[in-house]
Amino acid sequence: MAWDEWEQLKSAAGERQPTGMRLNQVPADPGGSGTSGSGTGDLVVSQDDLGAVGHDAFVLHGELSKGADLAGMGADKSGAGSTMQASSELTRNNFALGPALGTALSMWDTSLKTLLQACAHISNHLDYSKAQHANDDALIAASLRHRDGSAESWSKINEYFK
Repeated sequence: MAWDEWEQLKSAAGERQPTGMRLNQVPADPGGSGTSGSGTGDLVVSQDDLGAVGHDAFVLHGELSKGADLAGMGADKSGAGSTMQASSELTRNNFALGPALGTALSMWDTSLKTLLQACAHISNHLDYSKAQHANDDALIAASLRHRDGSAESWSKINEYFK
């Protein structure tokens, strides 16, 4: 391809697309309100969603604790699992695989503990968030009521936003 041909292709491409930055975004509301969409782009999480994710993290923690603990599976009287026993036996018989297996087991165990901590943190945090949001909702609902229990009028609530 000749240089002149390359320059022609570049200019033709430049004419097809405007130069400048383009950002991907939610399209503007067709109603003209100036907001970004009709609420579909907003992050909305219900308390049930938080509870479900927290529960799934709790279940995952339990399953990983039982099924993925290679360091503890098949433990002998000294507490060494079958994988560590194999590593020790291979090392004792001068196989290079022995120390490598021990290193792999150590890295697996460290990664597993990190993942278990993350699952516990997610579960605990979402349980806390769910409870806190419920308390916040109750406080807000109580603050928007008169002493006799009747609801605050919308016009009065609207004054808080001015």
